[in-house]
Amino acid sequence: MSNAEAVDRHEIASAKAHVLAEALPYIREFSGRTIVIKYGGHAMDDPNLAGLFAQDIVLMRLVGMNPVVVHGGGPHISALMRRLGKEPEFVDGLRVTDAETVDIARMALVGQVNGRIVAALNRHGSYAVGLSGEDAGLITAVRRDPKLGFVGDVRSIDPSILHRLIREELIPVIATMGVDDEGQGYNVNADTAAGAIAQALAAEKLVYLTDVAGIYENFADPSTLISRTDVTRLEALAAAGVFDAGMIPKVDSCTHALRNGVTRAHVLDGRVPHALLLEFFTREGVGTMVGAT
Repeated sequence: MSNAEAVDRHEIASAKAHVLAEALPYIREFSGRTIVIKYGGHAMDDPNLAGLFAQDIVLMRLVGMNPVVVHGGGPHISALMRRLGKEPEFVDGLRVTDAETVDIARMALVGQVNGRIVAALNRHGSYAVGLSGEDAGLITAVRRDPKLGFVGDVRSIDPSILHRLIREELIPVIATMGVDDEGQGYNVNADTAAGAIAQALAAEKLVYLTDVAGIYENFADPSTLISRTDVTRLEALAAAGVFDAGMIPKVDSCTHALRNGVTRAHVLDGRVPHALLLEFFTREGVGTMVGAT
């Protein structure tokens, strides 16, 4: 081995050691804490990013954290509808969901998306368990608007099944279907469901993986990306109308959770490889962190 090669290997080893040393305090801080991750966007649809996401989630579990994955899958529902000869219909950006569409949504979310995420996690060991919000009364829903059909809002969360899985050191993966008192299924917004689940679990962190770098004061100006803020400022930005339709459910869910027991929320760019690890285990972090105070 040449001297130059030896120096290169030494530098690489030193860099790896630095990364591990930097991560150690964060691993200690978050060990035993529950982290709810809303998984969606490009991070879920790109096979390479999906594989890295699975690695990150399993690593979080192995270092003592309790990750809970919540996902939607609107594009998958639309694609399956079209394959079955049914054209999606939207009102004010919300899917009109008749009885047939509820069944299609269940097939897409539970039968396709959820199974795919669980399989990706379980490539690294027997860690993940797939759930629907209809299982064990996890998500109780109420009808949002009769003209939308079976689109539901979260009425309540029963986290009992999640506590049991977490005690067994398993990773719950939740498809956001809900059910009312009569047993009728509803399609529930995944951002809203993630916030409600985080609140019910008194989670340390609530994370939204998105297709943007974080929260901006002015999305048209990249220099206005907010690295850290608190819930009061976030509410003021929302009241000023700075967020678009895609970000509003995340911000509303985030602020409600932070006002009701969740310690921190993060909006991260899921297109960045290992975004979760960079945010949790490095000083610089990525995306936007919002504190309860």
